[in-house]
Amino acid sequence: MTDHLSRPPSLRLGNLEQRVILFLGDLLASIIALVASLYIWIEYSWRALLATGIALKKAESIFSLDVQFWIYFLPFVWLLLLIELYEPQVAANRKKTQRGIMIAGIIAFVGYALIFMIIKDPTSSLPRIVIGAFLLIAALLTWLWRLLYIRLYTSQGLTRRILIVGAGKAGATLAKAYEELEPKPFLLVGFSDDDPDKIGSKFEGFRVLGSNRDLIKLIEQHNINDIVVAITGSMMGSTFQTILDVQEAGVMVTRMPTIFEEITGRVPIHHLESDWLIRSFVDETRVSAFYELGKRVVDLLGSVVGIMIFLVTMPLISLAIIIETGFPVFYGQDRLGQGGKPFMLYKFRTMRQDAEADGVARLAQENDPRVTRVGNFLRKTRLDEFPQFFNVLRGEMSLVGPRAEREELVKEFQEQIPFYRARLLVKPGISGWAQITSGYASSIFGTSLKLEYDLYYIKHRTVAMDITILLRTFSTVFGFKGR
Repeated sequence: MTDHLSRPPSLRLGNLEQRVILFLGDLLASIIALVASLYIWIEYSWRALLATGIALKKAESIFSLDVQFWIYFLPFVWLLLLIELYEPQVAANRKKTQRGIMIAGIIAFVGYALIFMIIKDPTSSLPRIVIGAFLLIAALLTWLWRLLYIRLYTSQGLTRRILIVGAGKAGATLAKAYEELEPKPFLLVGFSDDDPDKIGSKFEGFRVLGSNRDLIKLIEQHNINDIVVAITGSMMGSTFQTILDVQEAGVMVTRMPTIFEEITGRVPIHHLESDWLIRSFVDETRVSAFYELGKRVVDLLGSVVGIMIFLVTMPLISLAIIIETGFPVFYGQDRLGQGGKPFMLYKFRTMRQDAEADGVARLAQENDPRVTRVGNFLRKTRLDEFPQFFNVLRGEMSLVGPRAEREELVKEFQEQIPFYRARLLVKPGISGWAQITSGYASSIFGTSLKLEYDLYYIKHRTVAMDITILLRTFSTVFGFKGR
């Protein structure tokens, strides 16, 4: 059967390939920026010496200037600051890319300024010309490279052509998620389905092109690169065999939850099989002891830095809160930690004193009228959460993890949302994948959406992902995008 499948070859770029291409381009741009900034430094020093009348012989010694070893790490520092821009949907968006590069430059400048003030002899070890030239050139070259990438990314020649096998609820959910993406990570051609009554009809704007029995013919006719299996119930034996034949012929076969996670960064909790929790969180997500140890070390170091910043900013923040709404400055709530263990969480007070006068727990909302003006600023800059670094130091929380929630809300949500209690498998975090990716959860739908992001993090958590979340949190703070 596979002999009949003869499609013209096409270039297929998955998320991994896209990230590799982006990384190589950014690395080349930053290396060129480093070489150019060192050249500018040498030229500037040469001209400065000649302008002061120093002998040419001494001017020639400029070429033997000692370069601090850390300067050669500037390209890697720049790549770390760009880590948010390696998400495919961000990388393919011109406005988000431009904003990300600007924020990376601001963070680098602020970091350099702080180090410059601390170092005893900054003029020799931290040459301003090199740093300034590097940041300007790196930002410009990265922007030009990313513009080229966006142009190539949106080219039809590099776009995957995908067919969804199964026009049921799971397939429709994937099509709906695809429609919300901009730009599109691939070209969704349509559906195939075993139900003859569905053939020719449309679901979420995409046509059912034919039966699963004609899958090979559909792939040939529409030059399909990938098929996505969105059949959550029982599957016909003939359909199963056809999918195997297609895979043997070189067509990529992916399950609906997998590609949904890939394009959205969340888990489709309403379209999972009953044993998914066991397979995903028992068989697939056992993290190593080295990861747990490294995460705890990072938590300890981060909590010390956070507490220092808290102690410096506390007097001014406290004064602002007292002037606007009086005491108390802090408030504490019982929250559930890892394994459902309760602990007391403290934050700067951002709402009125009577925000929950009736004692009923309520979720915060977008433009919540209970939030004060000072509280709104604290939330946007995440400064209200700095007291939580004491929770991190005690081991009750981590820097990265799901949001710590109140016990009464957990009991309510786990009755209405599948897999909700699975978020208690890890320590809650000051920041997290859901916090930086989605807005306020003021309804069951919003809470379900946040849970999908939390479960995605728990399933895919790595040191690299934790670093990504922390860096994106910094950009949230500098961009006043906190919630």
